[in-house]
Parts: sequence; C-alpha cells; structure tokens
Amino acid sequence: MSSCVIHGNMVYLAGITARDLSGGVAAQTKEVLETIEARLAEAGTDMRRILTAQVWLSDMANVAAMNAVWNDWVDPEFPPSRACVSGALFCPEALVEIVVTAVIGE
Repeated sequence: MSSCVIHGNMVYLAGITARDLSGGVAAQTKEVLETIEARLAEAGTDMRRILTAQVWLSDMANVAAMNAVWNDWVDPEFPPSRACVSGALFCPEALVEIVVTAVIGE
C-alpha cells in the first residue's frame, strides 16, 4: 500500500492516523494534520492546495473537538471540500483518520 501517490499534478495521501494514540481526538487530529503538511511538502505542495479531505471519526461525539483543531489549521482563504463520517477505525485507540487530495502547482 502506498501512503502517497503522485499522478500528473495530483497528490493522493492515504488515510493518516496519529502514531501516538494515547491522546484524545484533539491531540490526534493535531498530529495527523502535521503529518499531512509534511507529506504534502515532500510531494512539492502545501495545505493551501488541498482540494478535498475525508475525515473519519471513531465517534461523532468527537466532531466538535476535531473541528476546533481543523479550523485553527485550515487556511480560511483556501478551505478544501470536506466530508466527515464515523466508523470503526483500525484499532480502538485511533480516534481520527484523514485522507486528502491536493494539486501540485497552480
């Protein structure tokens, strides 16, 4: 499985979860977003060029806490389209997983 695929001028990141699963949803979301930024930079793009994001939460009761971190992170001038759904993640300690698609360049 690839964690990042580049095709043409598009970057597709696989679902990213926190490595440190001991924290709550805010801490995990912050770590996930930092990882997304780093992977996008490695691919030659940045968060302002994210076209779409898919957020999975293990429990929709955590949406407000996740949104607080997301809203502090996302560039308000370049917000991507986003879906947020809930479902069981790969292990019970994982509270959030995020997938993004971004463009390289303009």
